[in-house]
Amino acid sequence: MSGRALFCQPRRIGRGAALTLVFASVLVAGAATGSLPGTDRDTAADSAPQAAPVGHHADVARAAEQAAADGTSPMEAAERAVSRSGDRWAAVYSPGEYEEFEDALDGRYTGVGLWARERDGRIEVTKVGRDTPAAEAGIRAGDRLRSVDGERVDGRPVTEVVSLLRGGTTGGDGAGTTVRLGLERGTRAWSETVRRVRLSRDTVTVRALDTDVTVVEVAAFTRGTGDEVRTAVRRAPADSGIVLDLRGNSGGLVAEAVTAASAFLDGGLVATYDVDGEQRALHAEPGGDTTRPLVALVDGGTMSAAELLTGALQDRGRAVVVGSRTFGKGSVQMPTELPDGSVAELTVGHYRTPSGRGVDGHGLTPDVEADGDALRRAGTVLGGLGAQGPSGGS
Repeated sequence: MSGRALFCQPRRIGRGAALTLVFASVLVAGAATGSLPGTDRDTAADSAPQAAPVGHHADVARAAEQAAADGTSPMEAAERAVSRSGDRWAAVYSPGEYEEFEDALDGRYTGVGLWARERDGRIEVTKVGRDTPAAEAGIRAGDRLRSVDGERVDGRPVTEVVSLLRGGTTGGDGAGTTVRLGLERGTRAWSETVRRVRLSRDTVTVRALDTDVTVVEVAAFTRGTGDEVRTAVRRAPADSGIVLDLRGNSGGLVAEAVTAASAFLDGGLVATYDVDGEQRALHAEPGGDTTRPLVALVDGGTMSAAELLTGALQDRGRAVVVGSRTFGKGSVQMPTELPDGSVAELTVGHYRTPSGRGVDGHGLTPDVEADGDALRRAGTVLGGLGAQGPSGGS
């Protein structure tokens, strides 16, 4: 496992379980988390990136080894060491949870089929999957989620809410159990009891906005997503511009984000990152479409690997970015297997966009601000680009 790095978000998984790295969309609606052979995660501030100190890793490993020698739980000892470390993105998985994590990389997940985000301290449903329990219950995008199994969710991190929705505190993967949701739509407040199920989905959806615009929506970067994006671009009508819709994309496999970048770039730098102070770089493959007009559509739910892709397209002058500021997640985690088979994910570095911008805690600012009318604005901007598209893109 030492050759992997992860793009993820933490969640609380119950008593003694500390933080577990899983994406909001994996937890609720299914998507990915992020790994790639020998790469990175997310950055902090615009100062020089700083890798986590070696002692941070050694402390966690020593704590787990000592617990094993003492006949106590290495996982719990590692969780305590992580909580003391100040590493906000570090986490510890049980073997079963890590297996779920791997399933999520293949687009398989347990949930009710909805996506959510935090907005002004409230939890808002942003999307409902077709033929899912949430859809069958009549839940719609824009509904406000007020409670989960009687627990109020206002003011709580969306990752914690997602864990409640998924059933992460119940043990196992939650499939087959029910969850009672308190909902609000306008002046109407009601409750729905929904069953959690095992689901799978395609992460890339392609549709025509009109005769001149093809929308390629990428929900997450699971295995194969990058090639799907490249195929979608190749199959789009020759005179069609592309809206790359990354709203609500909580990240995924970094390698897949780089492959997706290769659909629009003719080689060149996608991102730089450091692992324990050693500088490395990610490059696109040559041969991408560098002339087709392109708009990247983002919002506050655009995270991690999706931010890496957005930053590359923006910095390289390949796309106009439309929407609202992205989440701001860009640190590099590497996994370490503990004596009891559990896995600790610890921060080892940060990534930067091609121009050297840090993302973590900042996010990316769009070129054109838009909110409720973001897709319409994206189409308008795309029309203004004409056949030439934005400059650059080499």
